[in-house]
Amino acid sequence: MPQTAQHPASYPYRTVREDVRVPLADGVQLHARIWRPVTEEAVPALLEYLPDRLADGTAERDAQRHPWYAGHGYASVRVDARGHGNSGGLPGAEPTEQQLADGVAVIEWLAARPWCDGGVGMFGLARGGSAALRIAALAPPALKAVVTVCAGDDPEDDDVRHLGGALLAAATHGESADRLALAARPPDPRYVGDGWRAMWLERLAALEPPVHAWLADPTLDRHPRSGPPRADHPAVRAAVLAVGGWADPHHDTVLRLVDLLGAPVRGLLGPWARQYPDQGLPPGPAIGFLQETLRWWDQWLRGADTGVLGEPALRSWIDESVPPGTGHGARPGRWVGDDAWPSPDVRDIHYGLDSALRTAGTASGDRFVHVRSPQHTGVDAGHPLPAGQAADLPPDQREEDGRSVCFDSAPLPERVEILGRPALRLRLRTGAARGQVAARICDVAPDGSAALVSRGVLSLSARHGRDRAVEWTPGATEDVTVDLTGTGYAFPPGHRIRLALSSAYWPWVWPQPQDEGFDLDPSGSALSLPVRHLAADAGATPIGFDAPEQAAPLDVRHTEPLTGRPGRLVIRDVAAGEWRVELDPGLGGARIHPDGLVHDERAVEAYRIVSGDPLSATTRSDRTVRLERPEIGWDVTVRTRSEISCDATHFTARSHVTALEAGSVVFSRDWEERIPRGAS
Repeated sequence: MPQTAQHPASYPYRTVREDVRVPLADGVQLHARIWRPVTEEAVPALLEYLPDRLADGTAERDAQRHPWYAGHGYASVRVDARGHGNSGGLPGAEPTEQQLADGVAVIEWLAARPWCDGGVGMFGLARGGSAALRIAALAPPALKAVVTVCAGDDPEDDDVRHLGGALLAAATHGESADRLALAARPPDPRYVGDGWRAMWLERLAALEPPVHAWLADPTLDRHPRSGPPRADHPAVRAAVLAVGGWADPHHDTVLRLVDLLGAPVRGLLGPWARQYPDQGLPPGPAIGFLQETLRWWDQWLRGADTGVLGEPALRSWIDESVPPGTGHGARPGRWVGDDAWPSPDVRDIHYGLDSALRTAGTASGDRFVHVRSPQHTGVDAGHPLPAGQAADLPPDQREEDGRSVCFDSAPLPERVEILGRPALRLRLRTGAARGQVAARICDVAPDGSAALVSRGVLSLSARHGRDRAVEWTPGATEDVTVDLTGTGYAFPPGHRIRLALSSAYWPWVWPQPQDEGFDLDPSGSALSLPVRHLAADAGATPIGFDAPEQAAPLDVRHTEPLTGRPGRLVIRDVAAGEWRVELDPGLGGARIHPDGLVHDERAVEAYRIVSGDPLSATTRSDRTVRLERPEIGWDVTVRTRSEISCDATHFTARSHVTALEAGSVVFSRDWEERIPRGAS
C-alpha cells in the first residue's frame, strides 16, 4: 500500500510513495519507486532511470529530490535498469540497446497510467543523464523534456575512457571496477522475496568485466558509447536543459548540445564536480537547482510560460583566481550569460609559443625543443571523476610544471577572461611511430603557485581523426591540433598564463609503449584562447538563482564512516624510482537505512608506475560490499578485484569476484584476457 510521506508545509501537495514493478515485453519486470502528489487530477511524470540501485545505492540522493517534485505536482519515478538492484533480467555491458529500449518502454508505461496526463520528462546525473540523452534521441512521443547533468554525449572524446584518441587509465579502470562490483550485488529479499538467491546466482553467472570491451581500440569500432553520437543530435525532439560543472570531465557536453541541438535547449555550466548542483559538495556555490528544473518542467510539461525561453542560451560560471587547492568550497566567481553559442562576445586570441609565450630555450642551436617527461608526470592531476571529496581537485601544479616544458606569458597588464575550449596548434617531430602530448594551461600567481585551468591530450596516432590510427613517420615533422577542455576562468592582472607540455600524464592517461618524447618547434606553434569581452555583460540583467531547496533527508544512520584514510595518497619509492597513487572513492563506510538494511562499502584504487618505464604501469582496485538484514538473517558480501597491466603489444586485464552468503562462498570466478593495444 502507498505510504504517506512527510512533506514541508510549503509544498502545494501532500505526497504518497509506492514501489511497483514495470512489466516489459519479454517478461522482465523493473523495480520502480514512485512518489506522487495526492490529487484527483492526472499529472505529468518525471523519470530517473539508471542501474545504481534505488533501494540502497542512490536512496539518500533520491530522497532529496523525488519527494520534492511530487510535492510540487509531479509523479516522480526512479527505476533500476534490468539486471540491477531489484529489477529482473541480467546485467549487460552498459549501455546496451536493450537498456535503451527498456527506457522507452518505461516512458510508454508511465504515460499510460491513469494518474499520468500523458506527458513525461526525464532527468539524470552522469550515466543517468547519458541514458536520458540517448533515449531522447530515440524520440518516444511521450517524452517532452529532459534535464541532463554531467552527461557524456560524444563517444570519441569528452568520455571517461578516451580523450584525444588516448586511453584514459584511472577513469577507465575505476569505472569498470565500479560497474563490476555494482552488477555483482544481489537483489534484496525485502523487495523480491524468496527468489532473490536464484536471481543473484543467475546474475553472477552472466557477469563480464566491462574493461574487456573498453580496452579495445576505438578505431576498431568496439568502443562502447556512453552517450548519443553527434549524428544523433538532430534526432532529439524533447526540450533539453543541459547542465554541467567545470570540475566534471563531461562539461563540454553542455557546449556541444547548445551548439548542435535543433530542439529547444538551454545550457547551464557551474563550478561543480559530478553532482546535482543543489547538493552543496565542493566546489560550490550550490544553487536552487530543483526550483530551476521545476521551471523547465512547468514550461514543457504543463504549458506554462515560466520565462525559461527568455534566459540566455548558455549561463556560465566564471571562476575567479584563487590559490590552488584540492577541495574548494564556495569559490569566488560570477554568472554570465550568452544568447548564442558560439558566442559573438568570445573570440579566439592566438598566443605564439615563440613570441607571446616563451620558454628558456634549448641546449643546442636547434629551433626544436625536446619534450620527454618522466612517466610519473600526472600524479598531481587530481581525481579523474571528481565527486565533491576533499582531495578531488588538482593541487599546486609547480611540481608537474617541473616535469614538463613550459611557456609563460609576461605578467598580464589587465584581466583576461576565457570561456570555452582552448586549442593548441603544435609543430612536432618525433623519432617514434607512436606517442602522445599532454597540455595544461595554468594560472601562475606572482608567488609562483600554479593553478590548473584547462588540459587536453592527443594520441599522435589519432592526429588525423579519432576514427582511424595513423602511425607517425619517424623523423617527420607535422602540425597537429590538441583540443583542451572547456573552462570559464578569469586571469587577474599581474598573473601569467602558462602552457605546460609533457609526453606523459599518468594515471590520467595510459602511457604509450615507447618513451621517445617529441620535439616541438615553437615558431610553428600557437595557443588559442577563447577570450570573452570584458564589457559583454554591460547592461545585462544579472543572473542569479534561489537558495537550494530539498526534501527532508533520508534518516540514514552512519555507524562507522570512513575516516583517517586519505582521499588521494601519492607514495614515492626513491630507490626504485616507483610512484604509486592511491585513491579512495569515498563510498561512505557502514550505515543503516530506515528500512533496516545495513550497508557497508569500502574500496581503494592503486596506480603504479616506474618513472623511466612506460610498460611498468599497473592498476588495481579492491572493493568489498556487505548487505545485511539482521531481522531475517540475510547477510551477503561481494568482494571484487580488478587489475590492468601491459606490455608493448597487449593489455592484460584480470578480474576476480567472490560472493558470500552468511560467510560461505556461493560464487567465485577469475577472468584474464589479453587485449591488443591497437593505437592505445
